[in-house]
Amino acid sequence: MKMRLSVLDQTPIRKGSSAEESLQESIALAKLADKLGYTRYWLSEHHNSATLATGSPEIMIARLGAETKNIRLGSGGMMMPNHSTLRVAENFRVLEALYPNRIDLGMGRAPGGDRITAHLLNPSNNFDPQNYIQQLRDLRAFLNDEPIEGVSEIKINAIPMISTSPDLWLLTSSGESALLAAYFGMALSFAQFINPQGGPQAIKAYKEKFVPSDELKTPQTSVGIFGFCSEDEEKVKQVQALMDYRLLSFEKGKFNERFSYEDIKNEDYDALEWNRILYNRQRMAIGTPEEMKVKLENICRDFDTDEIMISTFTDTAEDRFKSYELLAGLIN
Repeated sequence: MKMRLSVLDQTPIRKGSSAEESLQESIALAKLADKLGYTRYWLSEHHNSATLATGSPEIMIARLGAETKNIRLGSGGMMMPNHSTLRVAENFRVLEALYPNRIDLGMGRAPGGDRITAHLLNPSNNFDPQNYIQQLRDLRAFLNDEPIEGVSEIKINAIPMISTSPDLWLLTSSGESALLAAYFGMALSFAQFINPQGGPQAIKAYKEKFVPSDELKTPQTSVGIFGFCSEDEEKVKQVQALMDYRLLSFEKGKFNERFSYEDIKNEDYDALEWNRILYNRQRMAIGTPEEMKVKLENICRDFDTDEIMISTFTDTAEDRFKSYELLAGLIN
């Protein structure tokens, strides 16, 4: 099996840095990933965060398309209940018109933040899962220039009307959307970095129940993880410590804390916290090149997938970029 690697950019804002610097780093990282032969570069949607820089993946995709040549660009993902379905269809048609056959529309149903913020983004959002399913139906109709039943007597077109279409992906961390992806004939990405349980089973169910569509004839999958690679074992230990603290602090409700390794290197965890740390380590792969090669191969085997999307958090941009360079070297 040929392994493919992709980038999931959550636009992290480091301690002492800024959102402006984070977005410029994303541009530089996308250009590097394109040069290194990564398959795709996705941007996440988050809101009401002091540690992540963008709630508008579609705007960043437009910029990155002008800075890159071959890599696919997409959302990981658009949190559909926050948005008008027609508006999403039109935004991604514009992107597809600008960068034909390079755009992915990855979609999820989580709010990408707290519920109050989600309500302000879309006051009509009642968090009903059935509405998300209807959005998927409507989105496909818009992208295929088909009428939307029960909406209007006249046909509503998502403009621009073009000859190609973005690839459609559903994101899942619980496994529920795996069945929706199978039903609609869309690609599936499992967010192992959110939930370390149930991924292989979700992908297996998706493949077993997959119904071919006009857009996708055979199942297509990926797995998202937190990841870091370095030839320096001390840096490996430091990033592991950073991620341990980061995920544990999220579980304690500290969503907007910015910190460096120096701030947390002497943290002392009790037995309960260590149990959570060990659990959360299933959400990531961190190690030297030799260790990472084995870990990535095991993920592909266990999940029966050929693509891994990697999200990396480090104290410096240099360490983040070098990690992606080393990982690319493992498959080239």
